[in-house]
Amino acid sequence: MVVFVYDTIILDALPSRSDRRLTLIHRSLEEVDQELTALGSRLVTVIGDPIEEIPQLAEMLRADLVVASHDDEAYALKRDAEVTRRLAATGRKFETVKDHVVLERAEVLNNSGEPFRVFTPYSRKWWEIVTPADFAERDPNLAQLANADSLMGVAPGNRTMAEVGFTDTDLWLTPGAKGGQERLNNFLTKIARYGEDRDIPGIEGTSGLSVHLRFGTVSIRECFRAAMTSETAGSRKWQTELIWREFYQMILAQFPHVGQGKTFKPETDAIHWPGTDEHFRAWCEGQTGYPIVDAAMRCFNATGWMHNRLRMVVAMFLTKDLLVDWRRGEAYFADLLLDFDLASNNGGWQWSASTGVDAQPYFRIFNPILQSRKFDSEGKFIREWCPELRDLDNKQIHWPFSDDGARTLETPSDYPNPIVLHFEQREKAMALFQAAESGR
Repeated sequence: MVVFVYDTIILDALPSRSDRRLTLIHRSLEEVDQELTALGSRLVTVIGDPIEEIPQLAEMLRADLVVASHDDEAYALKRDAEVTRRLAATGRKFETVKDHVVLERAEVLNNSGEPFRVFTPYSRKWWEIVTPADFAERDPNLAQLANADSLMGVAPGNRTMAEVGFTDTDLWLTPGAKGGQERLNNFLTKIARYGEDRDIPGIEGTSGLSVHLRFGTVSIRECFRAAMTSETAGSRKWQTELIWREFYQMILAQFPHVGQGKTFKPETDAIHWPGTDEHFRAWCEGQTGYPIVDAAMRCFNATGWMHNRLRMVVAMFLTKDLLVDWRRGEAYFADLLLDFDLASNNGGWQWSASTGVDAQPYFRIFNPILQSRKFDSEGKFIREWCPELRDLDNKQIHWPFSDDGARTLETPSDYPNPIVLHFEQREKAMALFQAAESGR
């Protein structure tokens, strides 16, 4: 039988009772229930603490074995250990299996048997040891599914959103395996140009599959199999990006402190980030006076999604221009990201903040204006999300001020002043890291 637990330990910690992720999960489960019903079975759901609910359900069903996917987050490891203990006390087994990555945990090690700390050699080793069997499609025996009649009176099928304690929200993507397959098929028609188009937020140049990969509505193995049908530079680039995802999952498993508020690089843990609450709020609200940053944050707040290039731009702006602790940005993303995954979110933030594994060197600091000119050259993305700048020309739209940040005759009256100047803040960021390196 197939069971889903609406984990109240996780759900009760969410800041809003209108969460896009829960809407996506709920609608995806509706699809699962329909497919199980067509096979003569049905979905079973429970609401509560898994530590209590899973052993109780196993007892009720007289199940000998409970199987779930591996999860290397600290909460999940503690939860699964307690579920294992409680099931074992009644003579039952709990097993977790590899699912959401191709190679995991300690499967990719260097020649000394240690986990990699740099992506490129990790990626080379990944390709050396992966086999066709690792990409193979699984073929479960669906004939062994529990009959729907045998589940009568055991537990309900999918609950309503109200029963779970949330309200339904709008989604910009089709949920479920159907939505994942549609998006993958669409991406395959343009995968050859992925290398050229992936950094341009004004077009659909990325796969858009991060949400589906996060929630298991598309298989990582299927993504690799599909990519391998295209022998193009774009396909190879996308596969490299998928391996970055595996790299960050490995880092979380091997260096769990990164998921507990600690930097990967110990010397950067002591940095005192002097950024202000006022600047953090302006960043959150898309009111910094830097058009590409503001457009990205406004889009994020409205949709729960952000283009990968823009994730790097806004993260580096928060940490290197506003000098705000990366943990605050990581937490803000964790609250709103539709594709939130601890390993990838933490990896991306620490990369941008120069505190993480194989991170951007601290002295390489994105200039948000140059990033805007390079990757949104015609201002298409900015015009969509900062309509007050819509009438500016393709040069002014990236920086509607004078060189020293003063307003000009062309600066729209309803657009905010820049809250900092990049060239000044860059020097301050450099000094922060230089002091950390010298131990001051």
